[in-house]
Amino acid sequence: MKSFIILSSLLILFSCSDNSAVEIGQKTTMDVKPVFDAGKVLHGEEINAVFELTNTGDYPLVIAEIKGSCSCTVVEQPEEPIAPGGKYTVKATVRTDNASSGKLAKEVRILANTDPSVTLLRIEGLVYRK
Repeated sequence: MKSFIILSSLLILFSCSDNSAVEIGQKTTMDVKPVFDAGKVLHGEEINAVFELTNTGDYPLVIAEIKGSCSCTVVEQPEEPIAPGGKYTVKATVRTDNASSGKLAKEVRILANTDPSVTLLRIEGLVYRK
């Protein structure tokens, strides 16, 4: 419910702007490779994951929220809607200083005016110690 309220608020905000053609109820689609494989990562190093996101629909893509699965994952979020055909690079940084050795898997959740409204991205790697 909280996610719906956030998304609705953003859509209303952008629909009231003179420069935007976003209206409530306009759903769009996006294309993104959902997994970033960092390979082997030395314990303590940061993983800098990059996901290329493309608006493949007919309406502006409004991203209400991009959130990491834990406090060790920091993600940048666009401030403006992404026009049809437009691209946005989602950058996520994962700190491994508190990670255990072995497989690492962190998620990034994108809440947008898509169907379904939540898209999950995954950052994977293998943390090792010297």
